[in-house]
Amino acid sequence: MTVLRLVHGTAALVAAGSLAVTLWTGLADRGDALAFGVLVTIGELTRWSDAQGRQAAPLGAAGSLSYALLGADAGRPSQHGAAQVVTVVLVAALLGAVPHIWSGRGGTADHLARRVLTVGFAAVCFQPLYNEGVFSSWSGPAYALLLLTLLALTSLCGAVLAAALAHCRTGWPFGPRLREELRGLRGIGSAVVATGAVIALAFAVVGLWALPVFCLPMLLVQLSVRRYAAVRATYRQTIASLARATEIAGCTPAGHARRVAALSLAVGRDLGLTGADLAVLEYAALMHDIGQLSLVDPVPAGATAALPAAEQRRIALLGGAVVRQTGVDAAVAVVVERQADPYPEQPLAARIVRAVNAYEEKTRDAGPEGPLRALEELRLGTGGDYAPEVVESLARVLAQPQAVRERVPAGRTGLSDPAPGWVTHG
Repeated sequence: MTVLRLVHGTAALVAAGSLAVTLWTGLADRGDALAFGVLVTIGELTRWSDAQGRQAAPLGAAGSLSYALLGADAGRPSQHGAAQVVTVVLVAALLGAVPHIWSGRGGTADHLARRVLTVGFAAVCFQPLYNEGVFSSWSGPAYALLLLTLLALTSLCGAVLAAALAHCRTGWPFGPRLREELRGLRGIGSAVVATGAVIALAFAVVGLWALPVFCLPMLLVQLSVRRYAAVRATYRQTIASLARATEIAGCTPAGHARRVAALSLAVGRDLGLTGADLAVLEYAALMHDIGQLSLVDPVPAGATAALPAAEQRRIALLGGAVVRQTGVDAAVAVVVERQADPYPEQPLAARIVRAVNAYEEKTRDAGPEGPLRALEELRLGTGGDYAPEVVESLARVLAQPQAVRERVPAGRTGLSDPAPGWVTHG
């Protein structure tokens, strides 16, 4: 939390200082400030959250960065400085954030802090030197390369800030989260950098016409990303619906698959899984019991952890065959098939699903002492059944119930039921 307060405090100081300087010196190039302010506001109004809860406003980011690196307006040197850049972006971002705040969407404070600090970094690196004439002799490819370099450095700073804030908010390990943020720069992040550089270069030649002309491709990219996210969400909901088949058939208790998936995701994050590996873990955890649909005699209460090893493997293989027939990623079927293997032979996702499933079954209707007794039984089984690092990760996750609650945003796959033994807060 110290890092969180430091980031927010620094952003507040930068914002207050920039606002004071701008009020004292006045607003220069008001037409440009208004145009970029409107662009950033529109970008913030279209902001959305991805599956991991990250805030995405590509158009707002591109507009903010292009204004920070704006050196000329239709051949005329601009007069604004770094303080005005931060002030305009801050005011526009606040206006665009009003609907998000009104609707109660989280993450706005972190998003605004990142926006202020990243834009301030880019503006401080460029505006003072440009106004002093340091870049007056730079032209053509050299000037474009300068802008791209500054934008790349700014994107790296933004990724570090995002990873640090996520680590403070959720307790996820910083390293894997940073790798996930850096991986994201290769997608929509590269489009933001390219658009910011193109707008800044084009504005220096054609003026305000550069904004509508060169923002259109960014809008199309943003629309494509949101449609892709919608397709992924639909796919995820389909998996969740398939997972409920065992509950509808009476093979497993209601909510079992969702609870196992939620806790498995938390453990996976604690162990450093990101991106596609987390998706495979989630889908496998949701469908880990689907093999019970092929049984003639149902398992009492769906509790497979207490069955003999041979029977567990048979059910797991049946489940893998069912998953393959559904057309789900083959990696998910592999995890489902191998969840009953000895843990040294299992992939990490299968180790997680096995341990979490056993924990959930052992704590079901076990009373207040159930969670501690279940963890103790899992630790005793680390000789061959459960991976020691997974059991210890599970213990860490359960010791931080608030962090676990935040790690799996409600609505991602409907995973809103807390596992037995979790303490939930508001």
